[in-house]
Amino acid sequence: MQLSEPELLRRQSREELSKMGIDPYPAATFEVNASAYDILKNYESQKIEYKNIAIAGRLMTRRIMGKASFAVLQDERAKIQMYISRDDICPGENKDLYNVVFKKLMDIGDYVGVKGYVFTTQTGEISIHVTELQLLAKSLKPLPIVKELVDEQGNKTTFDAVTDAEFRYRQRYADLVVTPGVKDVFIKRSALVRTIRDYLNDHGALEVDTPVLQNIPGGAAARPFVTHHNTLDVPFYLRIANELYLKRLIVGGFDFVYEFSRNFRNEGMDRTHNPEFTVLEFYVAYKDYFWMMDFTEKLLEKIAINLHGTTEVQVGDKKINFEAPFKRISILDAIKEKTSVDISEMDELQLRNFCKNQNIHITDKIGKGKIIDEIFGTLCEKSFIQPTFITDYPVEMSPLTKKHRSKPGLVERFELMINGKEVANAYSELNDPIDQKERFEEQVKLMERGDDEAMFIDHDFLRALEYGMPPTAGIGIGIDRLCMLMTNQNSIQDVLFFPQMRPEI
Repeated sequence: MQLSEPELLRRQSREELSKMGIDPYPAATFEVNASAYDILKNYESQKIEYKNIAIAGRLMTRRIMGKASFAVLQDERAKIQMYISRDDICPGENKDLYNVVFKKLMDIGDYVGVKGYVFTTQTGEISIHVTELQLLAKSLKPLPIVKELVDEQGNKTTFDAVTDAEFRYRQRYADLVVTPGVKDVFIKRSALVRTIRDYLNDHGALEVDTPVLQNIPGGAAARPFVTHHNTLDVPFYLRIANELYLKRLIVGGFDFVYEFSRNFRNEGMDRTHNPEFTVLEFYVAYKDYFWMMDFTEKLLEKIAINLHGTTEVQVGDKKINFEAPFKRISILDAIKEKTSVDISEMDELQLRNFCKNQNIHITDKIGKGKIIDEIFGTLCEKSFIQPTFITDYPVEMSPLTKKHRSKPGLVERFELMINGKEVANAYSELNDPIDQKERFEEQVKLMERGDDEAMFIDHDFLRALEYGMPPTAGIGIGIDRLCMLMTNQNSIQDVLFFPQMRPEI
């Protein structure tokens, strides 16, 4: 790959530093005892003096003014101004560290460590008066220059922001450095996961790990990635869900288990889908989907308050209110409410005719359950902005769900819709091994019709059920989609550090 002129100049600077006896990548540690975020937050409000501080980060701007300069250092959480005087960092006769190294051989993006004390400039800006300066790592590739100005009211305006998605997602390491707010999204994502983990642990749940490589891609209707185990000489699948393994643990005697599961589905990519994604699944013995609705809405309310201090969260131009309780409506009533047509008694042929009249394209490969799912997805899903539990699905759509206790032909299942998208899917779990076997066999028939998302028969799971599984409630919550909502991002790629992309040519 041909190097640009700035890249060539930085390599020359690297060589010059080495000739001067300055290692551009020193092995020595630099002991940090302060951060830009803490200094800016506490220096004036808490009257902390911050003497003899040591701080490290990237050099982001530099303004040379003869024997003194102003520069900006960016560490993990914030940026802070530095005042650098030649005579302070070079008290002896040799001024090369300032005249040659800082002014000529150091570049924007270099990692530096500085020592000094904090003061406020005549213009009122909190700054570090540098008394020692050390190069910690030389940057050989220029960063995009993004400027952020703050007015007297504290409002920020960004200039020359990096908007190229190809650059931002492929070179996330650079995007994190130069794009304001990106780090905050992932800090909030971490806080979101921590809130969930603490909430579940406080309610007596046990965090577990289950296999990523599976010989049966079970637990969901999805197309799997296929790989091969050389030693066993058999095909394996990257998991599409961890449901069946977690329910095995309920069979084994655990009453409340959960897992943050990295799942893989060999399907399309768009603003809300990535082939690799994170799902939280948890299963609770002796509970049903009514209990799960209550627990879920309280969990999401807790997340919103922890992240934002309120149950109201800004999502685009809307405010989503996560205050419990959430609205509840059956899928058939939702379709009737939207279309004024009751499809509850329609057979497959009638449903196909309905789809034709509504210009909903469906293939011959799918059965009655997926047709109803297509109708809801096309005509209704986007209208549910505030958190809503869509309940009581047809049995054909839900091969792992217990039949409804009072409504023939339906199952005890809900999906949680927020901002027009599914965020969670939950059941009163099917624990009858005979019924489960029959449901799997129906899935095989759909597979034979060409439905490549139909479920395989998992004979070991059926064997586990034959030992007996207590009444159980289970749920899967899409962590990436939930994070999109809680951080006001409109693309799943914006809440993944490294989303999948085509290889560079």
